[in-house]
Amino acid sequence: MANNYKQAKDTYAKFGVDTEKALKMLDTIPLSMHCWQGDDVGGFETPDAELSGGGIQTTGNFPGKARNVDELRADIDEALKYIPGPTRLNLHALYGEFGGKKVDRNEIEFKHFKGWVDWCKSRKMNIDFNPSYFSHPLANDGFTLSSADKGIRQFWIEHGIACRKIAEKMGKELGNTVITNFWMPDGMKDFPADRLAPRERMADSLDQIMKVKISKKYDKDAVECKLFGIGSESYVVGSHEFFMGYAVKNQMLLCLDSGHFHPTETIADKISSALMFVPEILLHVSRGVRWDSDHVVLTDDNTMAIMQEIVRCGATDKVHIGMDFFDASINRIFAWAIGMRAARKSLLCALLDPIAMMRKAENAGDYGTRLALMEEARSLPFNAVWQEYCARSGKLSGLKMLEGVKKYETKVLSKR
Repeated sequence: MANNYKQAKDTYAKFGVDTEKALKMLDTIPLSMHCWQGDDVGGFETPDAELSGGGIQTTGNFPGKARNVDELRADIDEALKYIPGPTRLNLHALYGEFGGKKVDRNEIEFKHFKGWVDWCKSRKMNIDFNPSYFSHPLANDGFTLSSADKGIRQFWIEHGIACRKIAEKMGKELGNTVITNFWMPDGMKDFPADRLAPRERMADSLDQIMKVKISKKYDKDAVECKLFGIGSESYVVGSHEFFMGYAVKNQMLLCLDSGHFHPTETIADKISSALMFVPEILLHVSRGVRWDSDHVVLTDDNTMAIMQEIVRCGATDKVHIGMDFFDASINRIFAWAIGMRAARKSLLCALLDPIAMMRKAENAGDYGTRLALMEEARSLPFNAVWQEYCARSGKLSGLKMLEGVKKYETKVLSKR
């Protein structure tokens, strides 16, 4: 393997790429691991919590999903054996530890997440956070922060404020900045008679949430747009234009989800444009198949294009990369490992691109050479560099990864 890496290193050097520099850079870029892949977005508010409503859907019934916090943490630990590089944990608000008591979402506090903070501390992980505007009786009609019912709006405003306060405390405890992402599924199945009023209510509700003073040293807020959802096929209040405008106006993070646009539309081209007008971006990387289906991420063209744009923009410190897929049809450890590794592989490929040579040709108007270099880059010995990275990280890879996950499936998951 060492010899393979040396040969790869020499080959890349001919294209002006320093593989050691790329590996060092790769090890400074965290990816945020979404907890909700482990239990199909059920959460632990009640003993039999299940995903319901809110324009999202998990399909499949592969055995062994996590049924409580301890099982979820054990599964995350198992998946981390195969995921190299710095990893954050991304939590939704419905994953608190409530001790079997009914705690409504506008009443949650830091104490309900302290166990997660302590757990992450012991693993030298940082946390990201999300209010949960779905799977709740007050979200069943498809509206939360944009509801025409003032009482419902107030409930969800209080939830948002509570989440920002929790995130700030998490950040202080961990000595790091938590990215708190606001995604609301509000919308309608069929065409509305009034598109404006719900958006006015949504903006006002968010203004009330964001006016509560929170230290940006410990919490940064993002707003996430979407084209459509289950039950909101014709109208989503928080469209791309709505949240792009809101993020620019308030100079906060814009979250771009790779599954939240038209099936043929990639978010890669949006990154450089958005960064001209918002301070930072949050990405939710998933793989939509014909619709926002949140398939497990692969090293496909779309994922590669996203990572290439981050690197080419010099924005690795301004773009926060999180995963957002949930597949219940396969072993969930595999889902985490495959998706997280694919995202990091794609990021490594981007760091190994002979971009200096490409830009030199482009600036000279030699577009033929530029295209040739882009094509040649696809067949450079990337895998040898990736295997070296996994080895240095002490993470299992290849057939050893497959064997490890299947062993855990037999010993642990199949017995649940």
